[in-house]
Amino acid sequence: MSETTTGASYAAAGVDIEAGDRAVELMKEWVKKTRRPEVLGGLGGFAGLFDASALKRYERPLLASATDGVGTKVDLARKMGVYDTIGHDLVGMVVDDLVVCGAEPLFMTDYICVGKVHPERVAAIVKGIAEGCVLAGCSLVGGETAEHPGLLGEDDFDVAGAGTGVVEADRLLGADRIRTGDAVIAMASSGLHSNGYSLVRHVVFDRAGWTLDREVAEFGRTLGEELLEPTKIYSLDCLALTRTTEVHAFSHITGGGLAANLARVIPDGLHATVDRSTWTPGAVFDVVGAAGQVERLELEKTLNMGVGMMAVVPAESVDAALTTLADRGVDAWVAGEITDRGDHTTGATLTGDYSS
Repeated sequence: MSETTTGASYAAAGVDIEAGDRAVELMKEWVKKTRRPEVLGGLGGFAGLFDASALKRYERPLLASATDGVGTKVDLARKMGVYDTIGHDLVGMVVDDLVVCGAEPLFMTDYICVGKVHPERVAAIVKGIAEGCVLAGCSLVGGETAEHPGLLGEDDFDVAGAGTGVVEADRLLGADRIRTGDAVIAMASSGLHSNGYSLVRHVVFDRAGWTLDREVAEFGRTLGEELLEPTKIYSLDCLALTRTTEVHAFSHITGGGLAANLARVIPDGLHATVDRSTWTPGAVFDVVGAAGQVERLELEKTLNMGVGMMAVVPAESVDAALTTLADRGVDAWVAGEITDRGDHTTGATLTGDYSS
């Protein structure tokens, strides 16, 4: 009489290698759409390859790098079963940090961590990342899908990414270029983007008791559809701006809000004043504020309040800048100016009241 014993296996531990392989096959067509001519090889290698000889056209190329994630917005994607938009958020968070210094995004890699590999779901996430890369003009050269059974639930996931860009040294943007009299141009956000969702989720779910399928009149759609609105990607718009007119600095309005992020590019001795009356924040900001009785200052230091990117340009460049952005379909306006620091203790402040 023989006795059969079954030993431990990777599959028994919860890791499905075959499902991972199928996910790679499903995502290949989307990754291919992001391919720039400098990219070598295809998906499936151990590392993505980028032909650095393309940088020979630069006198002194500076490489810029950035990494980020999407935060708790992924939980809303999971709950709604919508996975092909969250990648836009990831790309926007990374490439628009790169372009702040004037860098052209070249390529990205992603990291997707899941409790269980559902191939179609992973492929949908990568589809969104690839679509975002196309909008940003960069390639998705590789990534990693990690299955963590026992640490994450079967439907849980998180995404992160890293990007690399390049800028000519003498075209590097930043605080040292900013001068008194410069204008601050605001570019409209598409909504909440990918910051402040811990506050937003607390307000709409815990305090207001709403559900994602709730129809919200102010939005003209459901709460879930509004909250999943993808982050606007500005990199190509910003690069176009640097080609058509003089730009001194950009500021990507992410975690910390408008004033804090703008202050990061304002040099010592100068101050940025932004006039709230120059724009009307989207309905989502009013709804969140009212539903949670959130004070304006708390909203402003957490959410973008309708502005996703800011450019600091010389006063004589304003008309050209606004024309370029308008031609590219970007809603933009002069929101403030640069003055001497005076009695101000911070680099940027908001004044006035929002337009209604």
